[in-house]
Amino acid sequence: MTASPLQRWIGLSLELGKARLSALVVVTTLAGYLMAARPLPGWGHLLATLLGTALCAFGANGFNQVLERDRDALMVRTRERPLPAGRVGVRAAAVWSGAVVLAGAGLLLALVNAAAAALALGTVLLYVLVYTPLKPRSTLNTLAGAICGAIPPLIGWSAVTGGVFGGDQGGGWWLALLLFVWQVPHFLSLAWLYRDDYRRAGFKMLPLQDPRGDRTFRFLMLYAWVLLPLGLLATFMGLTGAVFAVGSLLLGGAWLWLGVRCYRDRSSLNARRVFLGSVVYLPLVLGLMVADRAPPRAEPAEAAAVAVDTPLSGSV
Repeated sequence: MTASPLQRWIGLSLELGKARLSALVVVTTLAGYLMAARPLPGWGHLLATLLGTALCAFGANGFNQVLERDRDALMVRTRERPLPAGRVGVRAAAVWSGAVVLAGAGLLLALVNAAAAALALGTVLLYVLVYTPLKPRSTLNTLAGAICGAIPPLIGWSAVTGGVFGGDQGGGWWLALLLFVWQVPHFLSLAWLYRDDYRRAGFKMLPLQDPRGDRTFRFLMLYAWVLLPLGLLATFMGLTGAVFAVGSLLLGGAWLWLGVRCYRDRSSLNARRVFLGSVVYLPLVLGLMVADRAPPRAEPAEAAAVAVDTPLSGSV
């Protein structure tokens, strides 16, 4: 059955926007929103936050593919993307990317707040103007990419609180740190798996400068290890309960064990297990975090009012 023009356009849009990667951005934005919002401001507000962020993520990924189209054509993993495969033109892809970024940022500005819109637009600029050009120049691109991926939970947090320093307990920054740390071993395991592809495309990835994998897997294990005390920190800060502390230790310990196995035996199978472990770890730890989130702290004035209004035990 031949696809209709609308179906083809939707399919191309999903490919240009890297739908799976953008879905991760939406999930982490949702996590930040839910951690800050107790109770929810409203379903319409939440939907506007997620849709605006998703559109910005789609546009950033579209611009990334426009800039990397020649390198994508050299990689087995990416050569069937719309631009290298010739299924869409460069100008059309650039116009589409700009349009969805403007739509996303405009939606956030109009229906959410200026802080969320600024963070989303700033992430697009960082991804397109810093991370993408850095990939063929320096292995620091991994850290730049991790910064980009750490911002979405702050978008969700700011959508509720009005800014990155809004709310209480520093939850937005803790979430951003969690995402930053998680991404480094996630990226490194992927770069190890596809190091030949990255070499053909001329990207500067750590595994290409580390043929034995000594530095690659030392960094991988270091960042995976940091996730263990980071999970405990959330409970110490009053963001989550004890269930999350135990659960995050178990999940982080299991992922770290996969990293240790891969360090000892640097096979593609073990690297793939580390990568898949990262894909399993994140949604589980975010889901556990939201399920076990602590109630918001009462302001002193609110606490005093409750104390005055509460009848004394045994009073007549």
